[in-house]
Amino acid sequence: MTEQPDMTPKPKPVPTPGKIHLSAQNKPVNTAKTPDLSQVLSFGRVDEDGRVWVKDGDQERQIGQFPAEVPENPLKIYARRYLDLAAQISLFAERLPKLAEREIDQTMSSLREQVSEPAAVGDLPALREKVAKLQEKADKRKEEVAAERAQAKEEARANREKVVVRAEEIAGQDSSRTQWKQSGQELRDLLDQWKRLQHDGPRIERSFEDELWKRFAAARSLFEKNRRAFFNELDSAQTQAKVAKEKLIKQAEALSSSTNWGDTSRAFRDLMSQWKRAGRASRRDDDVLWQRFHHAQQVFFDARNAQQEAESALETENLAKKEAILEKAEPLKDLTDIEQLKAKLRPLQEQWDEVGHVPRADVERVERRMRAVEDHLRTLEEDLWRKSNPETKARAEGMAGQLKSLIADIEAQIEQAKSAGNEAKLKELQDSLQARKAWLQQVETF
Repeated sequence: MTEQPDMTPKPKPVPTPGKIHLSAQNKPVNTAKTPDLSQVLSFGRVDEDGRVWVKDGDQERQIGQFPAEVPENPLKIYARRYLDLAAQISLFAERLPKLAEREIDQTMSSLREQVSEPAAVGDLPALREKVAKLQEKADKRKEEVAAERAQAKEEARANREKVVVRAEEIAGQDSSRTQWKQSGQELRDLLDQWKRLQHDGPRIERSFEDELWKRFAAARSLFEKNRRAFFNELDSAQTQAKVAKEKLIKQAEALSSSTNWGDTSRAFRDLMSQWKRAGRASRRDDDVLWQRFHHAQQVFFDARNAQQEAESALETENLAKKEAILEKAEPLKDLTDIEQLKAKLRPLQEQWDEVGHVPRADVERVERRMRAVEDHLRTLEEDLWRKSNPETKARAEGMAGQLKSLIADIEAQIEQAKSAGNEAKLKELQDSLQARKAWLQQVETF
């Protein structure tokens, strides 16, 4: 038989696509039980002509030949090929849950080809059975990969749409409440996120991606349009506010030298209300405008405060003067001579009227003390008038006569009650007598 170059033990196996190649220095690590070398060798033989045979199921086929001298352990290299192939299958079985669909197909195709009629000594039907079982697992794994890919694609679509929806929310904000700097930065961050998802994530349908991108681009364009419109309107409003506030400043500066404290204070309050309603100019202009307006206010109010402080000092002096007058006037409440009281009180009243205002908090207190002295004089004069009034005196004398007659009558009844021993009647008459005597005493004072 002529020699088959691809079956000699000397050439190294040629790599095939998807095949797991091993070297003596890089053996696969697997936890599966490795066949015993003696068991593997039992499947091969070398005949007297140096031909190498392997028992492959129910048949025996030649897998190589030694044309010259047959080496020691001639089947070892063929057995090693078998063990390497078994190791490849075991390693693939371990890696299968982590492989992608394309790599699974490539590797399974390679393994099927390698176990078809390999130039190796060992239990080849067992290897083919393992490959067949691996094919079932590979098909299941491919289904899982397809499901994972579909889920990943769905998540990718959802993540892209979240970016777009958030961009549309930002673009749809109320311009008067939008934080333009923060929102603009968030849109830039969303664009970076879109690029990362596009670069790192799974591919999605081109039509769906294009539709999302159009929405995203439209949201960014709308945001920029609204931002320009807002700031254009803001610039216009700030310009109007600046003009209005410059007019208010001129009015404030004209009022700053006024000494009409009450009216001017009210005018400044009105200007302040107009200032608040005028809105804000740009930050730089508004600060300068406010300093000018505030300075005009301050000039006026400083002058008013200085005037009030001077008046307050004068009122404090006036308070001391009035309290000194009261020290002289209050002892007059002990006098009962009307003319003497008038003579001493009149000059004190004149001094009192000449003294100016006192602090508001003390007005009622000092006025009440002076009124007490004047009320004492008024009471004396009213008593004197009542006593000297003929009509009043006549009425008092008539009433006194009636009371005296009534008292005499009650006293007679008291004597009768005593004689009769009527204690209850006696008590009642004595109380009535006491009341009538008190009335008589009051009438006789008129």
